[in-house]
Order: sequence, then structure tokens, then C-alpha cells
Amino acid sequence: MSDVFANVEDSPYHDQSSMSAQQPMVDTKMTQKQSNIRLIVILALVGLILLTVGILIGYFSAPSNSKTQPPPNGAYLPGVSQQITQDGDITIRQKLHDEIKAENIEKYHKNLTKHPHLAGTAADLGQAQMIAKHWTDLGFDEVKIVPYDVLLSYPNESQPNQITLFDGNTVVYQSQLIEKIVRPDQNQSDVVPPFNAYSKNGEPEGDLIYVNYGRIEDFTWLKENKSINFTDKIVIARYGRIFRGDKVTFAQRFGAKGVILYSDPADYAIDSANSVYPNSWWLPGTGVQRGTTMLEDGDPLTPGYPAINSSFRLSEEETELPKIPVHPIGYTDAESFLKHMKGEDAPAAWQGKLNISYKIGPGFEKDTMKIKMKISTRNQMRTTYNVIGFIKGQLEPDRYVLLGNHRDAWVFGAVDPSSGTASLMEITRAFGQMTSAGWRPRRTLVFCSWGAEEFGLLGSTEWVENYVKNLGNRVIAYLNIDISVQGNYSLRGRSTPLLYKTLYSAAKQVKNPNPQEVSAGRETVYDTWIKSFPKKDKNIPYIGNLGSGSDYTTFLNRIGVPCLDTRYTYNTNKWKMSSYPLYHSVYETYHLMSNYIDPGFKYNQAVTRLWGEMARSLSDQLVLPMNVTDYAITIQAMHFNFISDYGPLIKMKKGNFTKRLDYLREAVDTVLNSAKAFEVKLQNLNRNNPLQVRMVNDQIIQLERGFIDPAGLPGRPLMRHLLFAPSSHNSYAGASFPGLVDSLFDIEKDPNPEKRWKLVEQQLAVMTFTLQSAASTLNDVVKFHT
Repeated sequence: MSDVFANVEDSPYHDQSSMSAQQPMVDTKMTQKQSNIRLIVILALVGLILLTVGILIGYFSAPSNSKTQPPPNGAYLPGVSQQITQDGDITIRQKLHDEIKAENIEKYHKNLTKHPHLAGTAADLGQAQMIAKHWTDLGFDEVKIVPYDVLLSYPNESQPNQITLFDGNTVVYQSQLIEKIVRPDQNQSDVVPPFNAYSKNGEPEGDLIYVNYGRIEDFTWLKENKSINFTDKIVIARYGRIFRGDKVTFAQRFGAKGVILYSDPADYAIDSANSVYPNSWWLPGTGVQRGTTMLEDGDPLTPGYPAINSSFRLSEEETELPKIPVHPIGYTDAESFLKHMKGEDAPAAWQGKLNISYKIGPGFEKDTMKIKMKISTRNQMRTTYNVIGFIKGQLEPDRYVLLGNHRDAWVFGAVDPSSGTASLMEITRAFGQMTSAGWRPRRTLVFCSWGAEEFGLLGSTEWVENYVKNLGNRVIAYLNIDISVQGNYSLRGRSTPLLYKTLYSAAKQVKNPNPQEVSAGRETVYDTWIKSFPKKDKNIPYIGNLGSGSDYTTFLNRIGVPCLDTRYTYNTNKWKMSSYPLYHSVYETYHLMSNYIDPGFKYNQAVTRLWGEMARSLSDQLVLPMNVTDYAITIQAMHFNFISDYGPLIKMKKGNFTKRLDYLREAVDTVLNSAKAFEVKLQNLNRNNPLQVRMVNDQIIQLERGFIDPAGLPGRPLMRHLLFAPSSHNSYAGASFPGLVDSLFDIEKDPNPEKRWKLVEQQLAVMTFTLQSAASTLNDVVKFHT
């Protein structure tokens, strides 16, 4: 109060003489009122501070097992955006489907197939630059042309490859140098003549032996049942059933000095009657299938490592490339050689569709007749190019979903690969439109246009080898479309089991491109697929195993990435062909696709939509659309088949083999039990906790990695997936339990069977361990011990 009065007295307006006795009483009341107001303000501030402190103490002292539930669509972690715990925008599915246009695919396809675009040529680089510009114009976050200097193979056009039948010094018949031109669009100077890449050059001459499809069982039957000696002989085999490189390998192993390959009309002109291309899609007698003969994947000079400037390179002599000449011909030429052969008639199953009686040989009807191969094919260092484009994910940019197709073709490549390349261009355009409208995937989409696939998966293999540390940790899945459409009958799928669910779900969302099928009540691609190719004893479509022969191979077999390859195909129930008839010939043109396989490009559109839906779901769903139980069930089926085929043989062997089979069965059961437990965990997942979601997604993709053995398969160290790898007897086909199957193959005929049985025992142990180890990836983070 003293301060109050002091203030009054010091006031310049204060007049002491006029103060009455009541004035001090008035001043006191005013002062008390001001003091009360100040006290109230102070108390309110103290109360607010205490309330805030109480809230903070309560929040930070709350137990971790608090029963407070997070909001249904909110983030579990404070301060984290709700977006990170939500699925992607499902409306993008229909927008993406609507955006994919058949007329665009046809436009791209027509442009891609105007000219030949063989790997390692200027045309190859030109198409790489065109695709890179396409993606840059679409606004992709990153576009890169990635070159590799690799060993490729080409014929010497100044010394053309040719096969001649002589009678003494007289020429009886010579094979054609080029395929007959039947339409003007094929008459181009840069069409490479028929050849087999990586053939040894040389001029072998001698007797001819007919070896059917050139399989290991064909050679073995001739040797054991007909006492055929292949040493210094030339063999002729029809294309089909197995990879051409395996035919050459077996011929070389049995002592032959040359191989002639041809396409028999029984395999490539089945329903032709008198109608072949250009009047139908069947192969004419002048058509020739080009193709590689290399068994390994990637640059043969840098196995296991990328073909970059600093790489160490083997000499050609140190590689596993063919050591004998090989050359492909048409069936008109083949008939002119086969009809002169002598010897016993070939078995009924070996008789083709040529108007001759197929004979085994060796040799010809006249002892003075000999066949001579003149092969000038040479290997050359060339540069091939991958094009890689990125749409960066907004929430998990370090997780990649890859879509790939190879770009190079032996000639025009209307089916293989340009139907797939046209789809790649349209799907990237459609995704580009989605991002321009404001959408972004949760995870990063990576689009891959591979170079030099036809020579032996060189572009994709070199890229995986180059960036293996990055890709091994980040890739969710690889979706391969080598060919979009090779027929108009039904979808065909091949996949690792983790992606079965992805493929089935996507196929149910894609409209059926066949009006007759729709009229019959089959409205989706899935509906026709399950009718055409049902899985035995299952109410689902059949999905085959992956072997080799396309760009998924290195992703799967080196780093354990879940992979898938799909396309629309012809009726394989009716036509038992190894490929479509005009495969790798000069007749594989835009005219073939637009007139006989897919007029209107509606089937190409359907496959592109399917590809897009799979990519959208994998890149944008909160929890990956994969099913680990599918994998466990597949392993059970593989085990059942293995025991059915080899169990009795193994059980006859004394020692620890019966016990080892018991261990293997227990490991198979462990995978199933772990998978079932994981699915229960997934059903109870707190989807509002982004850390838990990330953890289960990582566990799903780690399951595939769990089947990788760093030591590789016996004799094949770069084939590391112990469940799915190319068969050692047919690189196109996948083999289940390949290490075991390879070590047991013809074991009773081995000159040193005990050594082989030692390998079988080792592989049983390796397979058992690998299954147990893979199962542990699905277990609780602190309870993974079995």
C-alpha cells in the first residue's frame, strides 16, 4: 500500500489542501480491487502450469502395454502421418486400366518392328535411346542408359554359313543362305542370316546321325540300344522339347563334331495342310529359328561379375562356350539331307512330318556321300544397353517393384520381344499419367528395358551383378513380360509361389478380351484361364515353375527375388509345341501379330493391364499381397513328387539315407507350420503400427532369400536357389529340388556310384538345413530357434 500512496502524492495533479477525510477510504478500496485481480491472474497461471505438467507426466509415465487403442485409421506413432498406415488409393486401379489403350500398344508395336534390332548393333542403341526419351518425357524421376561391354556372336556375311551334301566332289544339295522373302516388309539389308550364336567356327565333314530332339535320353538310347558311335560324326536334331544349347552340349559330350538343328513340321506346322505363312501363322519350309547356344547366363568372359571396365576377363578358351560348330536350317533343307540317310528306321515316336522315312544312320545311302558344315560365326566384343527408369515411392522409396522386358530381337521380333516392349511403353505411359495427376506409389517402381537377352540374358545379368548389394536388400519382386502375346487362347503363368496370390488377384480384375468367352459367362482373364489350364485337383488355374530362358533368371537364382513371367498363349492342350511356329524367324513381323495372333491388339491390352495391376498392388498396398502358405504347400507337393520318383531308390541304399529322408520330411513340415503361424500373426497385425507392417513385409520377402545357398548347386555355383533352378538337362525347364535331382540322375549307370551317393547324402543335408533356415525367417524375432 505504501507504494500506492507514494504514487498518489507524487502525482502532479495532487492537491493536498483539497483532500477530505474520506479520500483515503476511497483510495484503499481501489487498491484492494487491483490486488485481487492480480492474485487471480497469478493463481490461474500457476494452475495452467500444473495442469500441463500433469498431462506430460501422465503421458510419458503411461505403461507400454496400455490398453488405449489407436484410432482406426490413424498412426500408432505420435506425429506420424496417417498416410503411412493406409493402403493406396484403390481408385487408381480402374484409372490405370482405362488409361491403357490397345491402339497405343499397336502404334508402339508397329514402330518397334519396322526394322531388325539385333543386340550390339546401332539399331539396338537407337531403340534404347528412344525408350529413354519416352520415359524422360513422361517425367520419370530418374532415367539411365546403362552400357556393358560384352562378348556377342555374329555370322561372317562375306563368308556365309552353309551346309553341303557331297557325293564325292559333286554337290548334291546346299542349304539356303537366307530365308525366302515372302512379303516386301522382310526385304531389308540388315536382316542377319540364320545362325546359332556362339557356335564354334570350322568345317567339319563326315557321316550324319539323326538324334530326334537331341535330348540326353535320345543320345543314350542310340548308344545303348543301337550301339551308335558318335565320335567324329555330325548329328542332326529337330528343335523342340529342350533348350538348343543343351542339344549341343549333349552332342559334344557324346563325341560329335558338329550339330545341325532344324524345325520339323510336326512341331512347327502342325495344322498347316497347304497353308503356311504368309497365309497362316505356321512355319514355311524356308523358315529358320535363330538362337543362342550358350548355357551360362551373362557375359561369358566375366562370370559372376559385371562386364565393366575394371573387370577381369577370361579368354574365350577358358569359357564354357560350345567347342563344335552348330547351325540351324529350315525343314525344306532338312528333308533334302534326311531323305538320303541310311540305317534302321527311327522309332515311331521319332518320325516327324516330312514326306520321308526317318532313318537313324550313320551315313548316307551311298558310301561316297558326306555332309560338310562351313561355319564362319565369330565372337566379338560389343556394347549392349539397358534402360532403367524410376518412379520414386513416396513412403517406402527404398523398396523396389521391378517390371522388365528385353528389347533386342534376332530379326523383327514381333512376338519375342516386341509385344512385351510395346506393353512396357504403354504401361509406363499410363503410370506417367497417374503421377502427372498427383498419384505416387508407396514403393518405388523400376522399369527395365534389357539388352542382349537373346544371347544369354546378358543385360539383366550384368545389371544384377553390378548392383547386387543394393538389389538384394531392396527388391520386393520382379515382374517379367518377355512376350505379351504369343496366342489368343488363354493366359499362361509361371511364378515363384509367393506371387501366386498377386497373379490370381490381378487376373480377376482384368476384363476378358475374347467376346465369345464373355458371352459364355467368363468375364475376366481369370475365368478363361481356370477353364483352359486348371490345376490338377484344385479349383484354381495352373501356374508353372520358372526355369531359365528369360530375364527373371538371375534375380531368382542369384539373389532370391520373388519372380513372375506371364503372357497370353495358344492352345497348348491341342498343340504340343515348344514355341509358337515362327519363333526367331524372319517371318515374325507386325503382319503376323496384327493379322493372325492379335488383330486389334486386345490381348496385348489385357496383358498390359494385368501387368499394371500387379505392379500397382505390389507397390501401393500396405501389406504385400503375397501368401507364404502357398510356398509351404508347394514345397510339400515338391517333396511328395521327389519321394515318389526317388524314395524307393534312396531307401535301398544302406547307411543314413532313411534317417536323412526323415529329416527332410520334418523340415518340410517345419516350413508349413511356420507359414501357418505367420498367417495367424498377419491376421492379427496392428496395421496402424508402421514398424510392425514393415517388419512382416520384410519377413515375407526374406522367405524367398532363405532358399539361396551361397555355394550354389553342384557343378553350377552361380545357380543358388535350391528349390527352383533350370534343369541341368533342359535349361528352359525348372527343376524342383534341383541339387538332389541332378545328383540322382542316372546314378545307377555312373562308373563311380559311391562318389555320387556321397553327393546325394550331402545334398539331402543341404536341402534339409535350407528348409529349416528359411522357415526361421517367418518366426518371431526372438523365437526363431527350431
